[in-house]
Amino acid sequence: MKKELTTDAAAAELRHARFGRLPERIRFDQMTEEVEAAPGGVKGSYDPEGSWKYYSCLALDLGL
Repeated sequence: MKKELTTDAAAAELRHARFGRLPERIRFDQMTEEVEAAPGGVKGSYDPEGSWKYYSCLALDLGL
């Protein structure tokens, strides 16, 4: 049984030498970033009055 422990310890040492250690954990508050939204007129924003320009309907395209 001691032979298995030394083999496991040697394998662990070999793994540690090859891969090193795991990176440090990142806290949740470091994963998020709060950014203020740009005031109106942002490209790609939703405009309910101008959305009709981009409406696509297959039936209309086929003339049905």
